[in-house]
Amino acid sequence: MSDAEFRSGFVCFVGRPNTGKSTLTNAMVGQKIAITSSRPQTTRHTIRGIVHREHAQLILVDTPGLHRPRTLLGQRLNDLVRDTYSEVDVIALCIPADEKIGPGDRWILTQIRQMAPKTTLLGVVTKIDKVGRDQVAQQLVAVSELLGPEADVVPVSAAKGEQVEVLVDVIASKMPEGPAFYPDGELTDEPEETLMAELIREAALEGVRDELPHSLAVVIEEVLPREGYEGQDDSSSEMLDVHALLYVERPSQKAIVIGKGGARLKEVGTNARKQIEHILGTRIYLHLHVKVAKDWQRDPKQLGKLGF
Repeated sequence: MSDAEFRSGFVCFVGRPNTGKSTLTNAMVGQKIAITSSRPQTTRHTIRGIVHREHAQLILVDTPGLHRPRTLLGQRLNDLVRDTYSEVDVIALCIPADEKIGPGDRWILTQIRQMAPKTTLLGVVTKIDKVGRDQVAQQLVAVSELLGPEADVVPVSAAKGEQVEVLVDVIASKMPEGPAFYPDGELTDEPEETLMAELIREAALEGVRDELPHSLAVVIEEVLPREGYEGQDDSSSEMLDVHALLYVERPSQKAIVIGKGGARLKEVGTNARKQIEHILGTRIYLHLHVKVAKDWQRDPKQLGKLGF
């Protein structure tokens, strides 16, 4: 392929909660940058993953899921999605191979068609490792009928890495010709603080049933290089002290996050620290504090303070 045919552009994965969007983002980029969780609306920020290939550069825009908003936060998240949909080159609707197409999928499709009628639409059948070939074939036909004859449909398993490169090629073929937007080797343009906050939030939501999802916000207060730190090994001569605040809405939720004798918060810190060190390539020490901000999701002042 000649240089003239290099293609670059923006793509957005959409779909119901838990349809494999973030896992797919991470598989295509080759590193964990989007948080993966089985809960709706765990993604709060437009994290862009950057996929570098010889013939193309794809910028993956990860949006919060579209939903019927019940709070001011919900409304703001939906506005964020609307803006994103109209600005990307390709929207890929993700539908798992192991679940029937339902009203949720149809609702999302209707929203996309209303918000971004001119944007190229693509179908992605995810989690094909979970079912047999016949079921994958049936789902491909069903998704094809849902989207119409002009839309391509690609089956993938992000967890197993199957067909991921095929999907990259199909998306690339739909991008406009043009130069790369980002230098080679850059994986996201998201500020490090935002990534840290997302990873701490993911660790805090892990294993807590339904008590917390939307009630938890994480703010990175400060990141300071530790003075006089000399690494014990050659891997890193630097250590960062990261101070983070976890905001919940009620004292009962604070107790859940902290756990008995602080055990749960300690576990959250350990898990988040590993992920953050992996991404930053440097040693960090996490200082986590939990605060109650009453009903912050419904309070415009609090929302602004927490970055929404």
